[in-house]
Amino acid sequence: MPTTTTTIKELLESGAHFGHQTSRWHPKMKKYIFTKRNDIHIIDLEKTVVMLEKALEYLQRVVAEGGKILIVGTKKQAQEIVAEEAKRAGLYYINQRWIGGILTNFAAIQNRIDYLVRLEDQQARGELARLPKKEQQQLTDEMARLNKMMGGFKEMTALPDVVFIVDPTKEKIALAEAQRMGIPIVAMVDTNCSPVGIDYPIPSNDDAMRAIKLILSRVADMAIAARENLSKIEVDQVVTPDAELDEKLAADADAAA
Repeated sequence: MPTTTTTIKELLESGAHFGHQTSRWHPKMKKYIFTKRNDIHIIDLEKTVVMLEKALEYLQRVVAEGGKILIVGTKKQAQEIVAEEAKRAGLYYINQRWIGGILTNFAAIQNRIDYLVRLEDQQARGELARLPKKEQQQLTDEMARLNKMMGGFKEMTALPDVVFIVDPTKEKIALAEAQRMGIPIVAMVDTNCSPVGIDYPIPSNDDAMRAIKLILSRVADMAIAARENLSKIEVDQVVTPDAELDEKLAADADAAA
């Protein structure tokens, strides 16, 4: 179970209940809408609490089994929060422009990541400093560009086990790629989004920074707790060679007595 249950009060304070204008709604979101006020749809936060808990329970199982999560949020108000919470929890993230093929052509993306890692290794060994100034600057700029685009997932050596999307309407290419590759999707869905094809939709305002922060902080907290618990289990299950030898010697001594 998630370590902390998110309350309706917290969601209200974050503005998670405010949807879009009624004229922009998606009919598939009807069951998650509580009412409308001044031509704005109001999200049913009781359902948000339930759906968020279901999503967190699922993500917790994924992390507990050693699975990897990729968080995607490239809209301006989400970028800093995505990076901050993903780094805090050791999760992969994309908060800049989605590069087509990240999921559907991962081998090609991996080649670019390998190139970036080689450049960083050459820089660390001082090899770039021996190049002509112009070439050195070009490669330094290239590293900065690639790190901006891929820095959040450059250690991802295989496809993620889950993709968490802040705004499926904004991240429609990421959504389509995850669906095509059969990767489970967890997403914050506003009233203008379709929850169809999303395995764990979380009805919420996906524009308000406080709402994005609240939900992503819950995801990060869950991941940290699940990983710590996994580490404890692994330590408990390890029997050191010395311990095994001590047990064998003790048994031999008892048999000889």
